[in-house]
Amino acid sequence: MVEQEEVVRRPNLSVLAMVSFITSFMIARTFTTLRPNIVVIGGDFHIHHFWYGIALLAVGGWLGISYESYRINRLAAILFGAGGGVIGDEFGLLLTFGDYWTGVTYTLVIILLTSATALILVNKYSGAIRAEFSQLIEINASLYLGVFLMAVSMALIFQADNLMVMTISGLITILAFVIVLGYLIQRIRLRKHNNELPKSQRKLKRLLT
Repeated sequence: MVEQEEVVRRPNLSVLAMVSFITSFMIARTFTTLRPNIVVIGGDFHIHHFWYGIALLAVGGWLGISYESYRINRLAAILFGAGGGVIGDEFGLLLTFGDYWTGVTYTLVIILLTSATALILVNKYSGAIRAEFSQLIEINASLYLGVFLMAVSMALIFQADNLMVMTISGLITILAFVIVLGYLIQRIRLRKHNNELPKSQRKLKRLLT
C-alpha cells in the first residue's frame, strides 16, 4: 500500500520572500533613480544588476532544497525574494532590450505581487475558501453573479489595450467561469441525489421547497 506523503504548508516563508522581493525592488529602483550612471563594465561586458539577482535566486534555491533547517529556510526565502526583486527591477530592460524606464516593469511587478498574494491567501485559508464557495454555489444568486462577472470582464478584455486591465479582466473571467461551473456541478449532484430518493420523499421535498 502506497503511503501518502504529508505536505507541510509554509505560507509564512512565502510572505517573507514577498516582503524581501518588494524591499529589494524598491532599493534597486531607488538606487538606479538616484545614481543612474553607476554601472559595472568589464572589458566589452556591461554587467546589469539582474545578474546579481540570478545569483541570489540560485543561492536561495540551493539552500532551500539542500537543508531542512527552519533557520536556513528563512534565509533561503529572504535571498530568493531579494534576487527576484533585483531581477524585477530590470523586467522592462530585459523585455525591451534597453528601455529601463518603461512602464512595463511596474505592470509586471504589480501582476506578480497580486498573483503571489492571492496564492498565499489561498494556501493559508484553503479550507475556509472551499467552504465559502460551497455555500455560494448552493444558491441561484451565484449563477447570476458568475454570468454578470463573465459578461463584464469579457467586454473589458475585448476593448482594453492595457496589459494590466486585460490581465485583471482575464482573472475575473476565470473566476466567473469557476463560479458558474461550480453552480452547475452542484445542481447536477443535487438532482442526482433527489432522483435516488423514494418517490414519497421527493414529493415532500418539492412541497417544502
